[in-house]
Amino acid sequence: MSANVQMLIGLLIGMVLLIYMITRTKVHVFLALITSAVVIGVIGGMDLQDIVNAIPEGFGGTLGSIGIIIGFGVMLGKLLEDSKATTTMANSLLKLLGKNKETEAMGIVGFITSLSIFCTSGFIILAPLVKGLSKKTKKSVVTLGVALAGGLVLSHSLVPPAAGPIGVAGILDASIGRMMIMGTLISIPSLIVVIIYAKYLGKKIYQIPGENDTWIRPEKQLEMTDAKKEEDETLPSAFRSFAPIVVPILLILVNNILTTAGLIKGTAGEISAFVGSPIIALGIGLFIAIFALTGSMTKEQTLGTMEEGLKASGKLMLLVGGGGVLGKIIQLSGLGDFIASGIAKTGIPAILLPFLIALLLRVIQGSGSVAMMTAASVVSPMLATLGLDPVFAGLAACVGAIFFSYFNDSYFWVINETIGIKDTKEQMKVWSVTSTLCCVTSLIALLILNAVWG
Repeated sequence: MSANVQMLIGLLIGMVLLIYMITRTKVHVFLALITSAVVIGVIGGMDLQDIVNAIPEGFGGTLGSIGIIIGFGVMLGKLLEDSKATTTMANSLLKLLGKNKETEAMGIVGFITSLSIFCTSGFIILAPLVKGLSKKTKKSVVTLGVALAGGLVLSHSLVPPAAGPIGVAGILDASIGRMMIMGTLISIPSLIVVIIYAKYLGKKIYQIPGENDTWIRPEKQLEMTDAKKEEDETLPSAFRSFAPIVVPILLILVNNILTTAGLIKGTAGEISAFVGSPIIALGIGLFIAIFALTGSMTKEQTLGTMEEGLKASGKLMLLVGGGGVLGKIIQLSGLGDFIASGIAKTGIPAILLPFLIALLLRVIQGSGSVAMMTAASVVSPMLATLGLDPVFAGLAACVGAIFFSYFNDSYFWVINETIGIKDTKEQMKVWSVTSTLCCVTSLIALLILNAVWG
């Protein structure tokens, strides 16, 4: 038996074990993730010391990029909630958009936001707005959360200047301008499908935020909160309420634009890169919230609010890190490269080659960015032979990298934990199904565009 076949068997056994432990036993999902990763490595024939080393590497590597953002994000979210800023934001959006447009608004806001910021960070930053709107309108937090998450992942995966698509464009020497246009066109029908599904799922899983980080599941749809009651509350202004969220997004967006345009030079460029990094930008947003929104709160109340947020972030960090361990074990095994090279030798239609490579890599190791850029690297030397347009080859890789997000993807855990979904089947309905719908709809749109302009 070859090493690659042995590793493939290990992967299958490990994933079956993971699903069984999560759905049928009392084993906590964090322990299940680590156990599954170890089983995959042992059965797959990896060196035992390499498995031991991969656990802290995968855990630390994942949290190294997102852990501080999670911590800042949950503290910011709790401050926005306890200061009633989320109520102000919800009221402002309702006045601007009108009733029953909240789901569409969340999808569009997510799509715009993730052009300049990773979808995971964007969801953490905008989660307080989702909760505030759900409390105000009594719409299911699932509906609003899925719409936001879908909008974020589509632009993050398909439209430059998001990091993944930019990397793919660079590998394939594709026109960034054309990729932006085509990626946006592909995203539109996908976002429509996401919004329709979000409304459907919100009726099946009707959940709204309660008090003190609890969740309520009424038996029937509740009516919008009585406006007269809210008029009696002392609410912060819209400017102060939105500033902690808008300022970090703008800082990251400006830095992204300057970097893409090659304008990051000298001291001004260094300052832009510094304040535009997600950690620093979100830290600035947290300071704005502390000084702009806590005037009516004592020092003890303010610190207590942030500490409550940090307590809530502990489980999320463990789950995100556990998913990182699972992905690291599979990455070190080399299984992804083995499968990619195998697909490249088949006689499938050219446009589907980068799509399938990215799709399988996505399912196997979890990271969409790794999947799309690896797929692009595999097909790059073949573009001329296959007769593929670099733009459509790149977008095919990007589309495949959206497919079926589940336990080894940090975004899966961030979405479900943030909106209070604990049941495994419901978690998969919330995001595994949504990401698959995004992938399938985007593939159909891509094939149509390729037939017309490819």
